[in-house]
Amino acid sequence: MSWRTLPQSLGVDVLALKAAAFELSPDPAMVVDSTGALVAVNEAAEALFGQGLGLLARGRFSAALPPGSALVSLLNRAIEEDAKVRERGVQITLFGLPPFEADGAAAPLGDGSVLLTLTVKAGLGVERGGAEAAGGLRSIVGLGRMLAHEIKNPLAGIRGAAQLLKSGAKAEDAPLAQLIVDETDRVRRLVDRMEAFSDDALPSLTPMNIHQVLDRVRALAANGVADGLVMREQYDPSLPPVLGDEDQLIQIFLNLVKNAAEAAHSRGDGRGMIGIYTAYRHGVRVRAAKGQTLRGAPLEVRVVDNGPGVPAHLREHLFQPFVTSKANGAGLGLALVSKLVAAHGGLLDFESEPGRTMFRVLLPIASEEDLPA
Repeated sequence: MSWRTLPQSLGVDVLALKAAAFELSPDPAMVVDSTGALVAVNEAAEALFGQGLGLLARGRFSAALPPGSALVSLLNRAIEEDAKVRERGVQITLFGLPPFEADGAAAPLGDGSVLLTLTVKAGLGVERGGAEAAGGLRSIVGLGRMLAHEIKNPLAGIRGAAQLLKSGAKAEDAPLAQLIVDETDRVRRLVDRMEAFSDDALPSLTPMNIHQVLDRVRALAANGVADGLVMREQYDPSLPPVLGDEDQLIQIFLNLVKNAAEAAHSRGDGRGMIGIYTAYRHGVRVRAAKGQTLRGAPLEVRVVDNGPGVPAHLREHLFQPFVTSKANGAGLGLALVSKLVAAHGGLLDFESEPGRTMFRVLLPIASEEDLPA
């Protein structure tokens, strides 16, 4: 006897069982209505994409798919044939994830909507900020500790010796001594940045006004990296307090604004622009550390620039250490931002095309228990 033919006389709520089966299915499942909108996802889908329904359902589902997507074809076949259809080895590019392969199945539900199920092959590591990125960060943590311990003291000695040599060097040799000093300072700065990864202390979370944090970041940037650029902000004044560590939040957004400023400056036409925007996103949930639960993270901050965009070959690995397009960059800024956002229980993602790049940070808000009496 199947659940489909289970007699109601047994007192079993078949619809509730079906809903539970949908939610508890280990395979990612989504319901797409007749207009192409995403109207339901199960927990496995939220886990796969690292986002709740509220964030996944922005706009029409089909609009999020590239032209000629096999998923669109699969959905259309299910509707046209009015039957369940399957496709093996479907290449999927969706919701900003790197492309991955899965077996897909689509089944019409009788009201114009379609149930879409994905069976993702194990070991692909498709989650943004998933096992691959976490493993990379753990490696950097260990490397940062080692470098801080083994390199900082010798660097100080090398720098001091070079300064002594410079003071007594011939005029033609002084630039070489200065080169040693400059390069020693550069290595020291790199070690300092890597050492940040070795700080395992949890952030000190307190309720605060995110706009005060952003105003400070804006002031720092306007007198530094963003000098000469147009800076715009559009804040939602009704936002509740964010639950965060002030120093770390400043570091997060100062890094993002610095990157945006460098991209805007690279236009070279004097028309560079940076925008900082805030909003409240209802229904957004983010998978917590170790993937056990989903937590609310509705406070959104977007940093936008009108630079040339993120190079296509870097997009899949942008938040991993040592990934950079800058000639003299270390590729640690965005990796550190990703680490700090994750420590806050938030989500970091981005969208980029020539002329517009947007980094989005979603953060949890303070509950009544967090607020001072």
